[in-house]
Amino acid sequence: MPDLLFELFSEEIPARMQAKAADDLRKMVTDRLVAEGLVYEGAKAFVTPRRLALTVHGIPVRQPDLKEERKGPKVGAPDAAVQGFLKATGLKSLDEAKIQRDPKKGDFYIALMEKPGRPAIEVIAEILPVIVRTFPWPKQMRWGERSAKPGALSWVRPLHSIIATFGLETEDPDVVAFDVSGIVAGQVTRGHRFMAPGEITVRRFDDYEAKLFDAKVVLDPQRRRDVILAEAKNLAFAQGYELVEDQVLLDEVAGLVEWPVVLMGSFDASFLSIPDEVIRATIRNNQKCFVVRDPKTGKLAPKFILVSNIEASDGGKAIVAGNERVIRARLSDAKFFYETDLKTRLEDRLAKFDNIVFHERLGTQAERIARIERLAAELAPLVGADVEKTKRAARLAKADLLTEVVGEFPEVQGLMGKSYALAQGEDASVAQAIEDHYKPQGPNDRVPTDPVAIAVALADKIDILTGFWAIDEKPTGSKDPYALRRAALGVIRLLLDNNLRLKLSTVAASHAAVMAGLVPAIHALAAEKKDVDARVKPAHDGIGDDLLSFFADRLKVQLRDQGARHDLVDAVFALGNRNTEGHPVSENAQDDLLMVVRRVEALGKFLDTDDGKNLLAGTKRAANILRIEEKKDGKTYAGAPDPSLYRLDEERALAAAIDQARGEAGAAVAKEDFAGAMSAMAKLRPAVDAFFDKVKVNDDDAQVRENRLKLLGEIREATRAVADFSKIQD
Repeated sequence: MPDLLFELFSEEIPARMQAKAADDLRKMVTDRLVAEGLVYEGAKAFVTPRRLALTVHGIPVRQPDLKEERKGPKVGAPDAAVQGFLKATGLKSLDEAKIQRDPKKGDFYIALMEKPGRPAIEVIAEILPVIVRTFPWPKQMRWGERSAKPGALSWVRPLHSIIATFGLETEDPDVVAFDVSGIVAGQVTRGHRFMAPGEITVRRFDDYEAKLFDAKVVLDPQRRRDVILAEAKNLAFAQGYELVEDQVLLDEVAGLVEWPVVLMGSFDASFLSIPDEVIRATIRNNQKCFVVRDPKTGKLAPKFILVSNIEASDGGKAIVAGNERVIRARLSDAKFFYETDLKTRLEDRLAKFDNIVFHERLGTQAERIARIERLAAELAPLVGADVEKTKRAARLAKADLLTEVVGEFPEVQGLMGKSYALAQGEDASVAQAIEDHYKPQGPNDRVPTDPVAIAVALADKIDILTGFWAIDEKPTGSKDPYALRRAALGVIRLLLDNNLRLKLSTVAASHAAVMAGLVPAIHALAAEKKDVDARVKPAHDGIGDDLLSFFADRLKVQLRDQGARHDLVDAVFALGNRNTEGHPVSENAQDDLLMVVRRVEALGKFLDTDDGKNLLAGTKRAANILRIEEKKDGKTYAGAPDPSLYRLDEERALAAAIDQARGEAGAAVAKEDFAGAMSAMAKLRPAVDAFFDKVKVNDDDAQVRENRLKLLGEIREATRAVADFSKIQD
């Protein structure tokens, strides 16, 4: 079957837009092909700084013929209805229609319509211009004389040419005939801007990619990344160093060149007195260059690696020299900033925070720091941290935001705070906490393990969550301007990775109450809510409950991402907080996240056993009967059954088994032995099986029937000591 080659050749495509543009092009074209009945075998998109390309192979030569059956009016319908049917279907008379027999509704006319498929190349010629004109660039421009005319083409940068060919691999392809704003599709592109700028005529993808390579263009972004990474590593190794890998920078640099040439430069070793993070940020941000380190010491070496887009006649000496001059100037600035920062102690900077607003409704940055310090001190004993060290770290954690280096390179905040703290003689735990209190910032980020850092990191995240919850600035849909989802996931990872127990509802409600007394906007809102909800609970408790539900949702997402069954997560969360007998003790969802995870793990292992599977089947059967009968009777069958109404040994055996399992499971849950609780529940299985095998639940005697339904209700309640089995899928 034929293949399609499609290229849009333009001026520079910004590196940050390239990956999405390639994905958009592939999806837009293939979606339209499928919608037109042209189901393809495979497609791949490519992007360089000057071109966006797509190959789609295995496209049918033409659309399939379509057959459609359209229902018409009843036989004997008014003439107006018949004429409308004939006109809509294109039939000349009712003789061309079929009659569908329907004994109940009466006979009616059916039109069998056939629409012959069109050649694929004609369909593609209609699809591609629309895609070019509607392409979703985040920023677009117009150019040239045509730009002032109505309907002028807009593109990310001036579009110069279009390739569109379609045909079998064994034959010369045809050009897909269309034009966009005067740019006519053809078979001609251009090579590298400087080393091979001439025109290149291509036929299909294989010779397109090969001819571009001969013209100094590496089409595949992944191939460019591989070349850069391999050559950079080899160049560093040859000099006795190792590359400091940087995936984000690698992706960006691969988007800046069509023909990557890797070179090494150097800078004065005196700049190594600056912290490594500052050197790396300076070289990375300003020149898009990589740094290298000494594998023996782990410290940076006075070298850098750059990626050029040209094979220079002098071997790249002038290019290297130019980058060295710029980097020397930038490092001189960074050194000056760093040395200036060292002259002022971190605590001496804090007064400026009195005049810096964190959020108009949450007060100044100084007020936020005070809240974090207070909360961190409360959390310190709960996570095994020294209270005074924790308070000191919390107080200094944000101070580096006012330094010259962080002002120039915001991404090194925290890192510089640690560096300055160590330079002024702070305790190592305090300094580490200053760096780590922002962590973890993503799923792959490191989680702090030092207790002081954990306490400050938790306080920072809980304060921001509680604050924005208090002023009702919660995430909505895809919008999360204050990164509250990330903060919640950070709290979750801090607790789980460090095996920490923390009652989040208590902490959040307590901190919300403190904030309500400190921040006027929150105080007013809390007072208003308390007036409304006075009969239910204080407003700050409501914040704790609502925020806890948010944590629960985030934990569900994380557990599912880690492979946990979503139904088991729901089964545990559905319990709420329950006492050792399995009865609810508050309206809150589970707030000891570590225990939630352990319960989910134990439940998953239990359900993998035969006892677990069979008990689940029995409890599901009991729940289904109860649901049907409770709906029919309009009442809930709860409460203890009457032993005097037991008629069969299987009833008595089940009641005894429930009492035993409930007691043992409750005791195991109280000791947080969830595996033991599952084992206790497993003892129910034979009694449940025997009950359903021998006992008729809906007995003719109404009292016996109700008693037996209550016995089923006891099964439901007993199993809720470990999970809500109704949420578990078979």
